[in-house]
Amino acid sequence: MPAQDSKLLELLWKQNKLTKEDFDRISAEILGSSVGAEELLIKHNLVSEAVICQAKAEILKIPYVDVSATSIAPEALNLLPEAVADKYLVLPFAFDKEKQTLSIVMANPIDLQALEFIEKKTGMRLQPFLGETSKLTKQIKERYAQSLSSEVTEALKETTTTQTKKMTVDELSGGVIREAPIAKIVSTILEFAIKVRASDVHIEPLEEKTRVRYRIDGILYEKLILPRSVHDSVISRIKILSHMKIDEKRIPQDGRFNFRTGDEEVDLRVSSLPSVHGEKIVMRLLSKAMHVPELTELGLRGRALTNLQAAIRVPHGIVLVTGPTGSGKTTTLYSLLNMINTPRVNIMTLEDPVEYQIGGITQVQTNPQAGLTFS
Repeated sequence: MPAQDSKLLELLWKQNKLTKEDFDRISAEILGSSVGAEELLIKHNLVSEAVICQAKAEILKIPYVDVSATSIAPEALNLLPEAVADKYLVLPFAFDKEKQTLSIVMANPIDLQALEFIEKKTGMRLQPFLGETSKLTKQIKERYAQSLSSEVTEALKETTTTQTKKMTVDELSGGVIREAPIAKIVSTILEFAIKVRASDVHIEPLEEKTRVRYRIDGILYEKLILPRSVHDSVISRIKILSHMKIDEKRIPQDGRFNFRTGDEEVDLRVSSLPSVHGEKIVMRLLSKAMHVPELTELGLRGRALTNLQAAIRVPHGIVLVTGPTGSGKTTTLYSLLNMINTPRVNIMTLEDPVEYQIGGITQVQTNPQAGLTFS
């Protein structure tokens, strides 16, 4: 029997949480099973998950926290993207700015790989606590969703009846879409995207509602549902910011604009697409302060790194980088360009779009209307 399972069963028995009969039964069952003591105790309804978690906390000498009864500081939540919280089952709940310490609840607070990654991601010293897996899973989903929907709900309360009725093009191009509630909804959607480090925002009309999804670390997460009554106003607001024609809804359009929140500024590339239920908008976020990482920071090691470094220094041939949206193709290419960017080499790129500007390289943005294309 694994040492951790043995310690857990013995402690529960000493605490009178487990009878001697159940202790012997679970101990015997572990020997012939790939399942651990914790799973078997819950499976047979012998001990609650909370009691098990408190016992584990005592064994590991790590404080236990009931995450469902703990207040969550918004500034702590903002430091860690939801995708990371989901992956490692961790929820930040307190932040000491003076000591630069972040308190986090984890399902497995002795996962050194997770702790190292989160520490690097947040730039903070970590104070880990132990919490139940089931509560963490639920709270992560709810807490991150609340931080966006609560702000938008306030803006929706301010919308007037003139904004929720069917509007003409003249009304949409006038003051309606510039009024505080609609502008605030769009700003909140974008601020949240920056906060969670999303690469894309999808605003999609469905039959009876409009959903807002964020692509975080390559995966789309539904974070907000808007009433259909404000869909046209929100889309028109974004189209005007992007210098697109708001009266043209039959064909796809492209545009761009800058958005600033706090000290961070992002470039947004916007695409509209007509659909059965209305126009869909996709916005790609490009941070102007984005750091182009070294190849080793991208996880390349050993022979893969050596082969790629050798290939990029050959004065002929092609290096082909493929992968799904958000997988890191552009970041990899810019890392390669950075590696060979010296005063002795002339580098020219043709891009659509130019996502990062690199000093010493001639970067060209395609312009199909002017005849400047990839062909």
